[in-house]
Amino acid sequence: MRARFAVVLALPLLLLAPAFASGRSEGSDDGQARVGQVIDGDTLVLDDGRQVRLVGIQAPKLPLGRPKFPTWPLADEAKAALERLTLNREVRLRLGLRPTDRHNRALAHLYDADGVWIQGAMLQAGLARVYTFSDNRALAAEMLDLEKTARAGRRGIWAEPFYRVRRVTETPQSIDTFQLVEGRPRKVDKVAGQIYLNFGSDWRDDFTIAIPAAGAKLFAQAGIKPESLAGRELRVRGWIKSRNGPLIEATHPEQIEVLGE
Repeated sequence: MRARFAVVLALPLLLLAPAFASGRSEGSDDGQARVGQVIDGDTLVLDDGRQVRLVGIQAPKLPLGRPKFPTWPLADEAKAALERLTLNREVRLRLGLRPTDRHNRALAHLYDADGVWIQGAMLQAGLARVYTFSDNRALAAEMLDLEKTARAGRRGIWAEPFYRVRRVTETPQSIDTFQLVEGRPRKVDKVAGQIYLNFGSDWRDDFTIAIPAAGAKLFAQAGIKPESLAGRELRVRGWIKSRNGPLIEATHPEQIEVLGE
């Protein structure tokens, strides 16, 4: 593991600040600050006391005082990588459309003094997964491309079985976890404004993607018709819940990728 991590950190950091895409770039430049502490692979503290959550990614998790919470594989390595990139350095913050979370942490994309995009560097090294929200979707396409390349190269977390992409048949064993899941929905139904992509013959037991009414509007704005996804190989990402069988709620189109055409 140590040798592989050394290779990961040797990757060139060529990720200069990308332009924010129209329609998903809402937010504001929040100036520069020095990083005083790194909490884990996607959270840090500025020298002015503000805590910042790197929006758009999820790094391997540490317990951080949570009882019986296991350390995820490569969590220490992800923290060390973020320290290498940011600790005691000046960073520029670009706040998300929703600027803070429920813990009052700033939600921002970070860039160092040379313009290197910190989220991109973590994804490039294979030390984070893309983790977007309906109100914080900026740079999702760029992040998904970086994750795809790292996964193909089995960098970092992508060499660990813990983070492997699941098939829909594995989802009953993955309740209450964040996963990437692949499969083909058999049919698409619309009930009371919600859209359901059903992957099995019995919606009461089999894996489902649920698109809420508000999410359906975002899919429509992106020119995506959920009914056209039936029978196509998809990859969906999100927290798997138990609701008439395993279910992931897709609140925005970036959660679903069509694999091949």
